[in-house]
Amino acid sequence: MSAKSQLRLLLVEDDEVDVMNVKRALKKNNLTIPIHHVSDGYEALELLDYWQFSEFTRLKNLVILLDLNMPKMNGLEFLKLLRENRQFSKIPVIILTTSNQQKDLVAAYDLNVAGYIVKPMEFQEFVETINTLSRYWSICEMPE
Repeated sequence: MSAKSQLRLLLVEDDEVDVMNVKRALKKNNLTIPIHHVSDGYEALELLDYWQFSEFTRLKNLVILLDLNMPKMNGLEFLKLLRENRQFSKIPVIILTTSNQQKDLVAAYDLNVAGYIVKPMEFQEFVETINTLSRYWSICEMPE
């Protein structure tokens, strides 16, 4: 992936073990994808607002990995607000959750997620999942 099209991740996750697993999976796959972590939907919205007006960081090539079950503002509440905001509505979001509930899956796709992944229980499967996601996004064209 060229520097011009370098993928960036915003991980919205409250579980520190899952955050560590994402970072370890990136390292295990030799991926140098910049990752930013926040613990809930409120923090994510604040960070996106900051990035929108910052001259140093842009929203270009950003993909959000979003957990559903979080305190303060859960993933679906965050996703709804994200999609209502014209500036952020096109940011690709991948749900990465422990929830295999059909109602969560349907609600997420109703809010135009790019994918819904139930977190694998085994770390090696998780590593493979992160590698597959990275490979997929490395070939996708993303809007400016």
